[in-house]
Amino acid sequence: MTIHEAQQRVDHWINTTGIRYFNELTNMAILTEEVGEVARIIARKYGEQSFKQSDEKYDLADEMADVFFVLICLANQTGIDLTDALEKNLLKKEKRDKDRHKNNEKLKG
Repeated sequence: MTIHEAQQRVDHWINTTGIRYFNELTNMAILTEEVGEVARIIARKYGEQSFKQSDEKYDLADEMADVFFVLICLANQTGIDLTDALEKNLLKKEKRDKDRHKNNEKLKG
């Protein structure tokens, strides 16, 4: 599935199953909540925190998909084509950071 197709599929789901989009502020709060769930899993799986019994049900891939779903909702609501936005963002990074990381002493060896 392309990003464009994902935007269309989310829009279809929202307008049929979901009835309507939550407002942008509500979706921003939901996005923050979902990012927090990703952070919780990563802190326990890759960081120094230990899993609690209630943490075992969390699935990192599913939580990342939740983040992407809400981000797509916000993009759809605000008229942003995420494919175009990502392409422009990558071009900006390629130009701006062409030598930046290669020359960063902190990243060597």
